[in-house]
Amino acid sequence: MGAGAATKPAFQAIRTSKIYEQVARKLERYIADRLQPGDSLPSERQLAQMFDVSRSSIRDAIRSLELMGLVQPRQGAGTLVCESTPDALANPFASVLLQKRRQLSELLDVRMIIEPPLAARAAQRASAEQLAHLQSIVRRQQEKLSRGEATVDEDSEFHYAIAQAAANNVMLEVVDLLMDMLRETRERSLLVNGRLEKSVANHQVILAALQRHNAAEAERAMRRHIHDVERTVLQQF
Repeated sequence: MGAGAATKPAFQAIRTSKIYEQVARKLERYIADRLQPGDSLPSERQLAQMFDVSRSSIRDAIRSLELMGLVQPRQGAGTLVCESTPDALANPFASVLLQKRRQLSELLDVRMIIEPPLAARAAQRASAEQLAHLQSIVRRQQEKLSRGEATVDEDSEFHYAIAQAAANNVMLEVVDLLMDMLRETRERSLLVNGRLEKSVANHQVILAALQRHNAAEAERAMRRHIHDVERTVLQQF
């Protein structure tokens, strides 16, 4: 066996749903074991072959590591490993929390940029069938809330259905990715006392604006909802 084969990492194919998250974790280990600050990651094509996943999954994984401050894209040099800061070395746990909070803050900021205008657009374009679907989602939320059950799936479904009603396939993909990246955060935030009730109440207000086809009201309601989510989530850190 040649030297190249002896040093090749023993990667395994990944077949489960949250592919990019698993790739990101394996990339973290690969960086810690084999790379130094300033080193470049292998190309997307090489990483896709290593993990036996699509290049889009590799891009999503690298983007999540970039949000954590572990890597940085550099024009003409690829994706570079970042230098560890003295604070990170002195208190890695605090550094991880800070990175996580920054990542969440940025993700919620993206939601604030995208979702209120999407709600306004949905108010103008939603069909009777789409509005009935949204109403059924809120009804399921209310029923699960009365039984003391979590409504994480319905929460994601509600926002995704609004993106569908806005009739823009590119934005639909963006919202789908955002909902996936924020799933863990949503699960935690909805466990906060009173948060479930507040989320369902906010969805009812948004739905009412959509049913009236009032774009300005739908946009304001969505903006208030995301502000509420942001306060709850960031307070946890």
